[in-house]
Amino acid sequence: MDRIKVAVIGPGNIGSDLMYKIFRSKYLEMAMMAGIVESEGIRRAKSKGVKTTIEGVDGVVREDDIRIAFDATSASAHLKFNGPKLKEKGIVSIDLTPAAIGPYCVPVVNLDQLQQEPDINMVTCGGQATIPVVYAVSQVAGAAYAEIVACISSKSAGPGTRANMDEFTETTSKALEVVGGADKGKAIIVLNPAEPPLMMTNTISVKVKDTSVGFDRIREAIEKMVDEVKTYVPGYKLRVPPTMEGDRVTAIVQVEGQADFLPAYSGNLDIINSAAVAAAEKIAERMLREGRNG
Repeated sequence: MDRIKVAVIGPGNIGSDLMYKIFRSKYLEMAMMAGIVESEGIRRAKSKGVKTTIEGVDGVVREDDIRIAFDATSASAHLKFNGPKLKEKGIVSIDLTPAAIGPYCVPVVNLDQLQQEPDINMVTCGGQATIPVVYAVSQVAGAAYAEIVACISSKSAGPGTRANMDEFTETTSKALEVVGGADKGKAIIVLNPAEPPLMMTNTISVKVKDTSVGFDRIREAIEKMVDEVKTYVPGYKLRVPPTMEGDRVTAIVQVEGQADFLPAYSGNLDIINSAAVAAAEKIAERMLREGRNG
């Protein structure tokens, strides 16, 4: 079966985990790993038979057959270099940084509307874990306010995550509104130093507009959405089922990683990578239908 050739820019932990997920895909071919130094991630990709470059995005855009690129670098790098160069080359960019040049993408919510976009942004790990639940609530009862607390293991927060903490809160808060449907959103991230490391947990609180729809409809909408997210994030589940007190709905979701490259407790990295691959596969399916694989 034909597959769409893709590149990963950024050979760190996120990029390496992406590589292993792409290996499993029936629509994507791992064609290149790009970095800027001869790093462990570059050597790892080479050992798996993947073509590599240490010229960053410049090495990617010189390839004529790459159609999709995952950017796992930083918000500043995507804004200044990677995003514009990929767009100029006509390579679809799946942005895993908080740069948000392109529209926010949460696959179960709005991927179908973003099929023609040249650059889509995967929000943040906390956004991917919580926005589906907020959206589910907003669709049946409206959402005047949504607040989320993403708690991740300190061990799963690498240099990139720590360097982008401000962008995380800003991007996630905005996406709760733009994608989740809340009138106002607020996001908080907590790095948990517990040993042994704990799974990623996300507390979601939504102030609904219409309590007359009844809690049963809200609960059913949340449970249905959780099942949909699990189709591409197997370790996603309700840790604490939804409850409702007055006009406030609260739920806690947990994300256990698939341990492709990263430990299972790194659910924060697993969910954004899984969402990125799910988005790329849908785009690749369309490209293959249109005969754009070469």
